[in-house]
Amino acid sequence: MIINKSSHLSEVSGPVKTSKRSKMKLLWSGLLILSLLVLSACGQNSSNTAKIVEGKVNVVTTFYPVYAFTAAIGGEDANVINLLPTGVEPHDWTPKSQDIVNTSKAQLFFYNGAGLEGWVPNFLKSLNSDTKVKSVAVSEGVKLLTAEGDDGHGHGEEHEDEHTDDHADEGTSEEVADHHIDPHTWVSPKSAMIMAENIKNSLVEADPDHKTGYEQRYQELRTKLETLDQRFVDELATVPNKEIVVSHQAFGYLARDYGLTQHAIMGLSPDAEPTGQDIVKLAKLVKDEGIKYIFFEELVSDKLAKTLASEAGVETMVLNPVEGLTQEQATNGDDYFTLMEKNLQNLLIALK
Repeated sequence: MIINKSSHLSEVSGPVKTSKRSKMKLLWSGLLILSLLVLSACGQNSSNTAKIVEGKVNVVTTFYPVYAFTAAIGGEDANVINLLPTGVEPHDWTPKSQDIVNTSKAQLFFYNGAGLEGWVPNFLKSLNSDTKVKSVAVSEGVKLLTAEGDDGHGHGEEHEDEHTDDHADEGTSEEVADHHIDPHTWVSPKSAMIMAENIKNSLVEADPDHKTGYEQRYQELRTKLETLDQRFVDELATVPNKEIVVSHQAFGYLARDYGLTQHAIMGLSPDAEPTGQDIVKLAKLVKDEGIKYIFFEELVSDKLAKTLASEAGVETMVLNPVEGLTQEQATNGDDYFTLMEKNLQNLLIALK
């Protein structure tokens, strides 16, 4: 606050002209306040200001797991831009105009595929006509699961599909989604290894000058995934119970690869809400199988999980599909590996 030293004179002798020095103070104060407001606005938008960097391979990724693996392998040689903001669940998210601009200028566009990002076909059609970006479905090669006989609430039995996700054409996501393919490949470390290799191969192809760095960082990531995989294999082999009840059908690959059976309150998308009859049936299953916990997710409402837990007289616990980070997790430095470690510990508690 600026105090006019001559203000006390005005009370005695009437108005006094503001000095030149006072005017300058007022001007600088105004400029300072304006600058702070601008900086504050920039800080609020910092998560949406990622830009293309000249001289590096630019990669746009659709959501957290793909971003995390790409950033780990790309290191200092790649500029990785993630589309999905922190704290947002990916199933219903749609891209913005700036996302189209950035992707049009990038060299690579990595998406999961297997039907997760239903907006991808139209998004690719919206890119600038002169774009040279290569789109890659990083789940290619994973043996996909189908929810055959799904009643729309995710209670259909899952089966391993004969074909793999070896398509990156624009019709793939819509076609796969129509056949109830489970897109949650990354939740299993075994599938994550395949995804990481696809990412590495695409980076090397787009930027062969930095092949050595990509290969080295890929091997480091691969080793961490192999260690995580072995922990799941060894520790889940010892639990007496194998049945889990989850909020939405996101753990099919984890269940398949580590000998578990999942029962989902909601379907492949967390939007597919169950009927009252579904809840009653699941409550009976929980009691019959002696299940002690209902798992819920942090990015999805826990209301239905708590309703089922109350109906069945059991407790709730987090099982994270690692579709994204919450603001708190991002602040705490959590990543794919810390969240998967927490998943393992919670599974061991629930299944003992």
